[in-house]
Amino acid sequence: MLAAAVGAVPGGAARPGQQQMATAIEECVQAREHLLVQAGTGTGKSLAYLTPALTVDGPVVVSTATLALQSQLVDHDLPRLADAVEPVLGRRPTFAVLKGRHHYLCLARLDNSTEDEPEDTLFDAPAAQPGGGTRWLGEAGRLGKQVQRLRDWAEKTDTGDRDELDPGVDDQAWRLVSMPARECVGASRCPFGAECFAEASRARAREADIVVTNHSLLAVDMIAGRHIVPPHKLLIVDEAHELADRVSSAAQAELVPELIDRSAKRARPLLRPETAESLTAAGDALAVGLAEAPAGRITSGLPSALREACTLLDAATRAALDAIGEVKADDPDPVRKQQAKAVLDELSATAQRLLEEADHDVAWVEKNDNTGRRALVVAPLSVAGTLATHLYDERTVVATSATLTLGGRFDTVARALGLEAPPADPPSPAAAALAARAGAGRPGAAPAGNGGRPEETGSSGNVGPAGRQPTGTSGAPATSGAGWRSLDVGSPFDYPRQGILYVAAHLPRPSVSGLPDAAGEELLALVDALGGRTLGLFSSRRAAQQAAELLRARTDLPILLQGEEALPLLVRRFREEKSSCLFGVMSLWQGVDVPGDACQLVVIDRLPFPRPDEPLAAARAAAVDAGGGSGFAAVSVPIAAVRLAQGVGRLIRSTGDKGVVAVLDSRLETARGYGPFLRRSLPPFWYTTRPEVARGALERLAKA
Repeated sequence: MLAAAVGAVPGGAARPGQQQMATAIEECVQAREHLLVQAGTGTGKSLAYLTPALTVDGPVVVSTATLALQSQLVDHDLPRLADAVEPVLGRRPTFAVLKGRHHYLCLARLDNSTEDEPEDTLFDAPAAQPGGGTRWLGEAGRLGKQVQRLRDWAEKTDTGDRDELDPGVDDQAWRLVSMPARECVGASRCPFGAECFAEASRARAREADIVVTNHSLLAVDMIAGRHIVPPHKLLIVDEAHELADRVSSAAQAELVPELIDRSAKRARPLLRPETAESLTAAGDALAVGLAEAPAGRITSGLPSALREACTLLDAATRAALDAIGEVKADDPDPVRKQQAKAVLDELSATAQRLLEEADHDVAWVEKNDNTGRRALVVAPLSVAGTLATHLYDERTVVATSATLTLGGRFDTVARALGLEAPPADPPSPAAAALAARAGAGRPGAAPAGNGGRPEETGSSGNVGPAGRQPTGTSGAPATSGAGWRSLDVGSPFDYPRQGILYVAAHLPRPSVSGLPDAAGEELLALVDALGGRTLGLFSSRRAAQQAAELLRARTDLPILLQGEEALPLLVRRFREEKSSCLFGVMSLWQGVDVPGDACQLVVIDRLPFPRPDEPLAAARAAAVDAGGGSGFAAVSVPIAAVRLAQGVGRLIRSTGDKGVVAVLDSRLETARGYGPFLRRSLPPFWYTTRPEVARGALERLAKA
């Protein structure tokens, strides 16, 4: 069946890693074992997991982190696979997409939106005009036109899926016609239950062979008791390096004064005046407490003003919930009652959670001076326990990504995903990194498989040493534990011949924010040698702006800067304008796929360690330090390894790509502890610290 699927891909050819992955998945399903599989770019991992999925009895769920991959699966891979394997299976396999309720148009919300909603200020009281009715305040404006277009679309759409609305509408308009899951009364109590688009999507998912969803909904499903995603025997988690963060986000809660104020207005018709006023007073108290508190992690208990605000909110929400009572089938407006109750429930639970100040939670104050947003946030210190309890029960889980090994091993990621990993020898990847000395860890040593002195480009036009055979696999050792095993199927790319990893070891260690002058000059020399075609990945917006200003002042190249235009437009221009450069921050580290000669130089200004003011990373590091370990090694280094591998992976996207990755942070070479660990987490590019070698390779590429 895999052969039929590969044969349907234009230019498709059998790949050993793809076959190895498909076989391993079949074996794990039979043995009821879980599998971590690292599959480098170009492996064809989508077909490698989709094909064996069709042999499993009942639905198979595929979860992705990004909309880009979800769209690739639904719009391209699955339709082509269904056509290819229909003659083999004797039937056409089916697939469905499952998204959160807020992605679908809600007919009850649309119907109720014709009534007065003071929190939205979109509607006015019934007008004194023939026929009465509600008058749109924004009737002649943008928002009113968008909502009217949504009304027209509601009469024609079969799915109600926001992604199928073209052109789309902005978030403010969509909120008026969609329903968050917590506010939904359920199909049985909703007057539009029989026509519900979200319920219809769940029904389609229950009947499909393959269900495609996203990590955020998967996380909510786990936390809520696994009643959203259809029952299944096999779960495939693609982009698995993102899962723990998405689960952490799903388990995060916050208190925002504006939300408390809106909840008070929404519940006011159901409450006595004094009860509604107590909610408003709690919101005001929170606003005062947030104004007084500094931004950042709360390390020594809630400040008194915030504790008082949470206490007031807890009491006010309890009183309001008691007054509202249960939602009943014969309520005049069960939808509005459930909406009011759901928000109050969430506020009450969050206030109580913050007051509890549990050791397993982290709280912080968030402030955004640009938007004026102020929030009190709480999140779990770790989600490994949640994943261990809820992810693996009663199903086989296959977790895959191009970046599942850190420091050349699987055990760090395995533990983050809630699996019991045996101690490494040395005891842990982080300890090994910090203890690294001679051999593979000595300064200047190439990553495994990258040995040899620098050579000029061979006659074949390769960037690295001539005559080297494809590496096939990075050789990460297999790791296994109770009920799980791992596999690295490598990549079809010949990294030592296709690319160079250049570390500017002669530059001073980065010490100040922004782009240091020496790093700017190095960037300028590299870009000038190639003549553009550069993707710049920067640690801060300030550094990206400084780089753009420098190159605009001293070159005639088109310089594209993230934030100056919509990102898809910038990426398209970067792909089409061969001499252009695209500079940006973290969202570019994973979200750009530009194969070919449009991107032949990837520049990273500094190692992407988490910022000291990132509350969760700081709290997790502090917890490791308190236990006698090294928080930097156990938390910050693995985070940097994943981010760095994702950024470096932007260079080689196809077998014909060639280029240079330039890291302008000398610590990747000079840091005896974590430098080798980070290098072993990267594809096995040919390695050099000599600037003339990197510039020479770029000059040859410019002439090719």
